[in-house]
Amino acid sequence: MTEPTISQLQPMPDDWQRALAVVAHPDDLEYGCAAAIAAWTDAGREVSYVLATRGEAGIDTLDPARCGPLREREQRASAAVVGVSEVAFLDHADGVIEYGPALRRDIAAAIRRHRPELVITLNHRDTWGGTAWNTPDHVAVGRATLDAAGDAGNRWIFPELTEQGLQPWDGVRWVAVAGSASPTHAVDATPGLERAVRSLLEHRTYIEALTDEDPETYARTLLTGFAEETGKRFGNRPAVAFEVFPR
Repeated sequence: MTEPTISQLQPMPDDWQRALAVVAHPDDLEYGCAAAIAAWTDAGREVSYVLATRGEAGIDTLDPARCGPLREREQRASAAVVGVSEVAFLDHADGVIEYGPALRRDIAAAIRRHRPELVITLNHRDTWGGTAWNTPDHVAVGRATLDAAGDAGNRWIFPELTEQGLQPWDGVRWVAVAGSASPTHAVDATPGLERAVRSLLEHRTYIEALTDEDPETYARTLLTGFAEETGKRFGNRPAVAFEVFPR
């Protein structure tokens, strides 16, 4: 009996200069795709982050008023490790983000402001691979980001943005979803993997609340394992996978 063929992932498009990553919480990108972002910034591409929340409800032992500013600081330090200097927060409430026009408008405004060719977000589906339930925040932000990529280019949707000086931007060519169970493309993680580990480690307060394992062992084992598993579908090179929706 022959072994089943593993479908191979395609290389990510590389004919772009600006990307905008939009996720719900501090640490979402570090778990999802920081190694790819490090490789892109190394190549001279511009990547900016927009987070819907400050992750203030993410640590049970910390009051949100203390947790939010701490996690914001950790996120800015984490982004700097992979070459990202611009990090913005939309100040939606952590844990209860609502999908709808307000969220779409905020993300469309960010897209108009940054004018990216590539937009990145996190798994917007109900589950992780059909086995673990996703959080409502991830679903709402991922879905709203996919929709806002179109909203940003339509002057008749959210016309108040034009009145605020944010002209329509119809230049988004792809939306890439990290953490998808149905990936189509991948990026070689080898050049950025070590920085991805260090980037995740900047979220030390969150990691220490999450696990009793040594933080560096936890981060390295997790990210290396993800990259090696994805690499089986990408020429046996450690890789970060994305489901790419062309526009």
